Amino acid sequence: MPDSAPRTGFYPGTFDPVTTGHLDIVERAARLVDRLIIGVAENSGKQPLMPLDERITCVTEETRPIAERTGSQISVIGFSNLLVDEARTHGATLIVRGLRVVTDFDYEVQMFGMNHHLAPDIETVFLMATERSQYISSRLVKEVARLGGDITSFVPPFTRQRILARLGG
Repeated sequence: MPDSAPRTGFYPGTFDPVTTGHLDIVERAARLVDRLIIGVAENSGKQPLMPLDERITCVTEETRPIAERTGSQISVIGFSNLLVDEARTHGATLIVRGLRVVTDFDYEVQMFGMNHHLAPDIETVFLMATERSQYISSRLVKEVARLGGDITSFVPPFTRQRILARLGG
């Protein structure tokens, strides 16, 4: 049997900040594909706490141990164009999405439908958040941090330091 192309997945998000929930999805997705591209969306409409380059740095730093542990090839890139176009640019045939709660599902079903219409050759796979991370969202982590709460259990150390530096604490 001839060698086939590596199976490439694309995991998009704003990652502002990258949380332990995101990293759980990364680790599990890395086991499903040969290459995992993590696409950090510019998404200036969300008014991110960290600029794109800093979010890319955080995701790169925090996923390095996962790549070492799993032996997976994990790359982190920034993007600002259509998700399916970016996935296709990197040879991805799979889009990975994490689901935490039922409200995520409503939004993700709409996104799946649109992406499938635009790129029927790219499959979407949903990974459920584990019980220990279902309640963690980047929005809530930023809110807790802004109000002086402890975010240690929600974000990895490198990212935590970057958030606190941005907030002056």
